[in-house]
Amino acid sequence: MRRLFAAASLGLVLAAGALADADQEIEYLLTYVADSGCTFHRNGRAHDSAEAAEHLRLKYRRGRRYAASADDFIDRLASSSSWSGLAYTVSCGDSTEPSADWLHRALADYRALAD
Repeated sequence: MRRLFAAASLGLVLAAGALADADQEIEYLLTYVADSGCTFHRNGRAHDSAEAAEHLRLKYRRGRRYAASADDFIDRLASSSSWSGLAYTVSCGDSTEPSADWLHRALADYRALAD
């Protein structure tokens, strides 16, 4: 019985740690968006980086249960409109790309620095 309790306790600790890591990574991404100076395109309208970050923060607050990881956050909340289904894009300088690609690259860079 003690072993079962210990295993369950360890599982809870590991899950709590994973959630804390996810929150930290998502917060990094939200700050990255806000500080990027890039233009975000959502449902046919352009938004500056501060507006985009605030919108993604709102989606995260409302849809947190769908984002168990930073990758989930990107794939499920930060890459397309839940209203229209249209993909979000990001324009930085002369290039425009899907927000999912841009955010996954930023997350990979963040994780590489953390290692």
